[in-house]
Amino acid sequence: MIKSYNSFEVAQNQIRDAAKILNLDPATLDLLLRPQREFAFTLPVKMDTGRVKIFQAYRIQYNFARGPAKGGIRFHPDETVDVIRALACWMTWKTAVVDLPLGGGKGGVICTPRNMSVRELENLSRAYIRAAAPYLGIEKDVPAPDVYTNPQIMAWMMDEYETIMQQHHPGVLTDKPMQIGGTEGRRDATARGGVITVREACKAFNVDPTGTFAIQGFGNAGQRAALLHQEMLGGGKLVAVCDSRGGLYDADGLPVKELVMHKLKTGSVKDFPGAKAIDRDAVLELDVDVLYPAALENCITHENADGIKARIVCELANGPTTPEADLILYDKGVHVIPDILASAGGVTVSYFEMVQDHTLDFWSEQKVHRRLDEKLTTAYQTMQEAILEKNVHPRLAATVVGVARVAEACELRGWVAPDEARKNLEF
Repeated sequence: MIKSYNSFEVAQNQIRDAAKILNLDPATLDLLLRPQREFAFTLPVKMDTGRVKIFQAYRIQYNFARGPAKGGIRFHPDETVDVIRALACWMTWKTAVVDLPLGGGKGGVICTPRNMSVRELENLSRAYIRAAAPYLGIEKDVPAPDVYTNPQIMAWMMDEYETIMQQHHPGVLTDKPMQIGGTEGRRDATARGGVITVREACKAFNVDPTGTFAIQGFGNAGQRAALLHQEMLGGGKLVAVCDSRGGLYDADGLPVKELVMHKLKTGSVKDFPGAKAIDRDAVLELDVDVLYPAALENCITHENADGIKARIVCELANGPTTPEADLILYDKGVHVIPDILASAGGVTVSYFEMVQDHTLDFWSEQKVHRRLDEKLTTAYQTMQEAILEKNVHPRLAATVVGVARVAEACELRGWVAPDEARKNLEF
């Protein structure tokens, strides 16, 4: 039986582990264990039937020490405040690990988007911004899409914010359509960032980047990772893939472009011609050089971690590896690129979008890709230095880097007393 986890408790335990390594004082630890601001909203929304339905919504701004909060807004029927707290917490370390001048935040609305019309989704999106507008802004908090939200929803939200403020504020939300302030390079940013970190991991651990790889989850991130892995790493053989409806295996390699087209046409990888059908969970335990978990949280646990044979695991999904599994994989010599680094390409390019909207100087796709590569390469190398210096597993190393940078900013601002072990905070 798979153990149930409270996401925020997991996040807090990760902070405590990092604090021990960094020798943080009690006040700094206490500050970092909790969000700085939390907002709960009750949203009345007019539905297509003419009746009003009430939705519960949240926005959590975890830490502002390094800059305005940054993080997505998700629409989900099973949303909880603790999940949003955890995601806002992890966003704080994610922006710090890639050295962006941002803090971390997250928002959510408890709803079932697939049961709502386009008009109802627009009404809900605008209602959220009417409630949250006083707490948002390019110098306060900049949301983006997340689960079941998209660029169109960001466009509605930006329009509502600008209507309230009676000014143009394109940078108040990111991942918008290109025509109203979006940026080149955003659609594939998460996957591209992940592949960059895989490239660096292959160098560090002497793994052939043109070897075999498998992808668990074939949504946007998984599809783009499949294409970019081959494009950016000079090849590579995709031998297995799965989605919610099934899995595929071909030892000779699956044709990636044709598989992506099949998925877009049919909604699943299932029944792709010429490939062997396998159980979707079996994809995780194949003998491959690189594994991309790009779907579910808690899919690698203490129950199956011993069966993971990949040399590198690149977490494009949020929280695919449980705390116990982290330790098992580390002991086995499996190198995990943790989600707060592996999936940081998205927030990095969102930051680039903020910069472009603020300056009205828009970049070419090549410039976005180059700047993203610089950021993720440096961040991976910094994490690797922390792994070696502190002798810890990669997730803890990345958390140590993020927590150290945020703690130092808190100290420099005078929020907490100077730490006599200041050298521990320098990354």
